[in-house]
Amino acid sequence: MKQVVTFGEIMMRLSPPLHQRLAQAGSLDVTYGGGDANVAAGLAHLGVPAAHVGCFPDNAVGQAAAQHFRGHGVDMQHCVFRGERLGLYFLEVGASLRASRIVYDRAGSAFAHLQPEWFAWDEILQNAQWLHWTGITPAISASAAQATGEAIAAARARGLTVSADVNYRRNLWQYGQRAQDVMPTLVAGCDLVVCTKGDAEDLFGIRPEPGADNSFVSMSEQLMARFPNIRQVIATRRDTQSASHERIKGIAYAEGRYHETDFFDINPVVDRIGGGDSFISGFIYGQLTGLALPEALTFATAASALKHTIAGDINLVTAAEVDHIVAGNTSGRLLR
Repeated sequence: MKQVVTFGEIMMRLSPPLHQRLAQAGSLDVTYGGGDANVAAGLAHLGVPAAHVGCFPDNAVGQAAAQHFRGHGVDMQHCVFRGERLGLYFLEVGASLRASRIVYDRAGSAFAHLQPEWFAWDEILQNAQWLHWTGITPAISASAAQATGEAIAAARARGLTVSADVNYRRNLWQYGQRAQDVMPTLVAGCDLVVCTKGDAEDLFGIRPEPGADNSFVSMSEQLMARFPNIRQVIATRRDTQSASHERIKGIAYAEGRYHETDFFDINPVVDRIGGGDSFISGFIYGQLTGLALPEALTFATAASALKHTIAGDINLVTAAEVDHIVAGNTSGRLLR
């Protein structure tokens, strides 16, 4: 099987232990993550060859971040080591009625200062069958947006499948270009998008038709009409009970049909960071292994549900473990 290639920034994650607040913490737990790279690592654990492309500072911290993903089976050979700092984020993990909270410290990162010519996409994609990116990457800097566009163009020229989690982060767009001006050109090159109704309205001005029987279908049909390369639109729907209790289902629209899964009940939630990344990695796995869309959607949602039970950004589950949940084995009974 050829590789799935992802492109985006990896950051160091710093979290107080034991659900502490930052003001209480005498130490911080260290791990690494990034929306795009988490997808690659999740796929590697599912048995799909995956590579990640990014830019790290040329120092011990950058090497540690890259090594973290190598340790999860991700091919990092096309990453660039230039620049001065790795982006950080601080995570307070909430509990019960206290929400989790993230504080970013990523301005001026090596990735933000990358130059598009550092990435030889024809060479990078020569062993690939799929390119995945998120809306976070072009939000970081003009050069990152340009590199994303060049990656998409090279992937389409080679006949690869291109997917994106459009993931609109309003506060990230600080370099003088609007997401509403940049994202449409990039999304036009996609075959599959993860897109909620809120993101569709914020990014593309698309709202469900008044009185539509299914607002997600109405949004998806308009998105496909605007961007004819898109063949599938998927998303998760959350029914959040508390920071410690989530219910999620998967929804999809493709080939004129709407699909949804049952809700997966997750109580207690250990760590919800990376849940969306696990959803798309599970869906890509399903597509590449020949699952029909409803089965791929269920697999993806089960993978996301399992991620909520695992600390850190990366979904440390095998395909067999996801299949176990899909089969209805959700009691958590001890396996010997």
